Amino acid sequence: MDSGRSERPTSTKIVISGGFGSGKTTFVGAVSEIMPLRTEALVTTASAGFDELGATPGKTTTTVAMDFGRITLAEDLVLYLFGTPGQRRFWFMWDDLIRGAIGAVILVDVRRLQDSFAAVDFFEAALRQALALRADIPIVTVDARDRNSVRAALITVAEYALAAVPT
Repeated sequence: MDSGRSERPTSTKIVISGGFGSGKTTFVGAVSEIMPLRTEALVTTASAGFDELGATPGKTTTTVAMDFGRITLAEDLVLYLFGTPGQRRFWFMWDDLIRGAIGAVILVDVRRLQDSFAAVDFFEAALRQALALRADIPIVTVDARDRNSVRAALITVAEYALAAVPT
């Protein structure tokens, strides 16, 4: 990944978001070179009426604040990954989590597209405005369970974002 950057190590933030049960925790865990910080709680009957659990019957835990991980993509580039919670009742955190991010990966479970619309709408509007991004933002397919797929998606986001930064 040669972008003409200086040799000084650069660290930056990328947000991982998507609907409930779309794979955000799995994505961060697939590539993090540190033990990921996870703020998970058990899914209980107390969330009945708040969380749509029908499409993810085997899901036993859920993120209630964020996931955090780190990956070094090059000697001079470290990405800090911030995974958002997916449930509607935690969406208020999204504004804070995107602050300072150079980009985002929005995970969509193609088996449950309707559960992903809110995250896609929020981040598309917020990031386009905050980062003054054009309509040509890359869209890539990623398998959150596969380290190589996740790494390739992060490289695409980082290359795009760093190429947009004036030198």
